[in-house]
Amino acid sequence: MLAEHRLHPSDFILPMFICEGSGCEEPIESLRGVSRWSVDRIAERAKDAAKLGIPCIALFPNTPGNLRTEDAKEALNPDNLICRAVRAIKDAVPEIGVLTDVALDPYTAHGHDGLVDERGCVITDDTVAILVEQSLVQAQAGADIIAPSDMMDGRVGAIRSALESEGHCDVAIMAYAAKYASAFYGPFRDAVGSGGLLKGDKKSYQMDPANALEALREVALDIAEGADTVLVKSGLPYLDIVRRVKERFEVPVFAYQVSGEDAMIEAAAAAGAGDRDALVL
Repeated sequence: MLAEHRLHPSDFILPMFICEGSGCEEPIESLRGVSRWSVDRIAERAKDAAKLGIPCIALFPNTPGNLRTEDAKEALNPDNLICRAVRAIKDAVPEIGVLTDVALDPYTAHGHDGLVDERGCVITDDTVAILVEQSLVQAQAGADIIAPSDMMDGRVGAIRSALESEGHCDVAIMAYAAKYASAFYGPFRDAVGSGGLLKGDKKSYQMDPANALEALREVALDIAEGADTVLVKSGLPYLDIVRRVKERFEVPVFAYQVSGEDAMIEAAAAAGAGDRDALVL
């Protein structure tokens, strides 16, 4: 009766990882208890989530190496892993929301979220043009929420304009508005197969952990460009940012408890440092 807050399955989005093949479950070594699933098995996982009362799942592909290119052209393939998984899930579990990641790192040979020039610098404008096409392909496949995680300037406005002009007025945008350059992303990069590919780092477009006011400016820009909701990533290390964003903008705010956070909890539980379920809660 007196609890100020409660956790409920309806508060959560469940990330799921997709791989090529048939009848596949591939355990992810650095993420205990988490697997990649082939498209023919992903719908069953979505049904499990719906039965638990989870309203939305987020999909991330492990694109085969032979389809990763400098120009990330597989991101625009309407029959790529993400699009096939979206269609399979919406056919089997139409009531569950499907969120798709918009960024190029699952598709680039160099592991960056955007196109890069000969110096290794990300080319923002050219990247945004591809992100717009990627968003349209995913919306056409049936995605309910487009979630640009790339942190390129101006991409939210460009995506919103394209969705509206193509008749996808009901597709929401959840902007990764304050995504910090973090060491906690390692297991996720293993999950999507980009961990060993990254050349350099992402500090030129992800946020400096020292900066909080910059996060507020980034969020303000994304809201002004048409984001419906905003997300702070990572979760636990940036609870101060979550709080400041909520108080400043009074919009729906999400936090991503990232792979490294989950891995630490699992490692602590395995080491006997505490009960796993209690640590999670």
